[in-house]
Amino acid sequence: MMKRQDSGQAAERLARAHLEQQGLQLVAQNWHCRRGELDLVMLDGSSLVFVEVRYRQHKGWGGALESIDARKRAKLILAAEQFLHSDARWRNHACRFDVVALASGADGKPCTLNWLKNAFDC
Repeated sequence: MMKRQDSGQAAERLARAHLEQQGLQLVAQNWHCRRGELDLVMLDGSSLVFVEVRYRQHKGWGGALESIDARKRAKLILAAEQFLHSDARWRNHACRFDVVALASGADGKPCTLNWLKNAFDC
């Protein structure tokens, strides 16, 4: 059984690798500000993509996609705004919010990946 932090980091590595295989380019990972954290910031063509990676080991607590409630969306939007204001080169790029949801396999490691593009609007 993996520790929670280890499984979260493994989920982020899997999500990043999957997105890079799909042609996205990493701009930032685990970007922090006082308003929150952005798991992955990637470039998809000319669009800047803010990716929230969600991992759930137990379905009983709700799925990964369902865990992104209105409060979490608001925090992500505020962090994304701060990111855009922190570096002028991104200010004129189109932006979107994606979610990569991962579920665990029998061994507790992330295995099933669901990439939801344009998961929510701001």
